[in-house]
Amino acid sequence: MLIWLCIGAGLCSLEFFFPTAFVEFMMGVSALGVAAILLFVPISSNFQIALWLIFSTVAVIASRKFFTPKTSKRTLSDDPQAETLTAIAPGKAGRVLYEGNSWRARCDDETLTIAADETVYVVRREGTTLYVLPRHLLE
Repeated sequence: MLIWLCIGAGLCSLEFFFPTAFVEFMMGVSALGVAAILLFVPISSNFQIALWLIFSTVAVIASRKFFTPKTSKRTLSDDPQAETLTAIAPGKAGRVLYEGNSWRARCDDETLTIAADETVYVVRREGTTLYVLPRHLLE
């Protein structure tokens, strides 16, 4: 039991010096849990190690679920208008100014050419490429 207390305290304190996103801390808490169980139930050393591995795995997975910050999915804004910075040839990519940033853009209709400095509407986004259509086509 004393060995598990030392291992648990050591792993928990290591987290302060070498942060590992609570992995060492959870393994230390698991070792302390095994020490607490040994107070009441004498079990073999192989079972103690298996119990510690199970507790550690569950604790690390639970810590990931509860302590990992939630990321919000970024979507395009409600304003679909952009302005072409370069001409967009049929089937080729160009650049548009959208929300104050330069984006790679393609025409959604691959048979159209869009001139530079033309107002376009953003139809969709795939990765870092915006698919646009000229304003005169949609009005």
